[in-house]
Amino acid sequence: MRKNTLIIFVFLFLFSFSSYAVATAFTLGPGDVVEISVWKDPELTKQVIVQPDGYISFPLIGQIKAGGRTIPEIQKEITQKLSEYISTPTVTILPLRIESYKIYVIGKVNKPGAFTILPTVNVMQALSMAGGTNPFAKLSKIFILRKGPKGQQAFRFNYKEVANGEHLEQNIELQSGDVVVVP
Repeated sequence: MRKNTLIIFVFLFLFSFSSYAVATAFTLGPGDVVEISVWKDPELTKQVIVQPDGYISFPLIGQIKAGGRTIPEIQKEITQKLSEYISTPTVTILPLRIESYKIYVIGKVNKPGAFTILPTVNVMQALSMAGGTNPFAKLSKIFILRKGPKGQQAFRFNYKEVANGEHLEQNIELQSGDVVVVP
């Protein structure tokens, strides 16, 4: 019995820690769903979706900007606004569904398409998600398109070099909206 209790405790701790790490590592975007709860107030437990304009609605406080902000930032603002109505509110926000982190893999791969990702996916992992390259792919001419503040950028990626452990700096972490092109 004691061993089972210990195992459950360790599992819950690791789950909580990993949820917190994910919650602090990214910003919310349109389509993401979070659960906002206020301790000891079940009427203030709501699942909300980040609207296309980046806002969410919550009882008592109305709309607040969530898109482009981290969960701790949003949690702090909701706590501050609720403190006008509730004495020392304890607000918890849990990500339920992350839809805003998408990348696209197109070209000569086995399963091209859009993929919802966690914020830490690199090019090799994205190619794996797309079922790998097909036999006609030009492995030394893969590139990544990224829209930045100064317009489109292109990053070169040579699959053969990275697979052989060379020039690993090419295996960049992808950002939401990136397009991996396999000619």
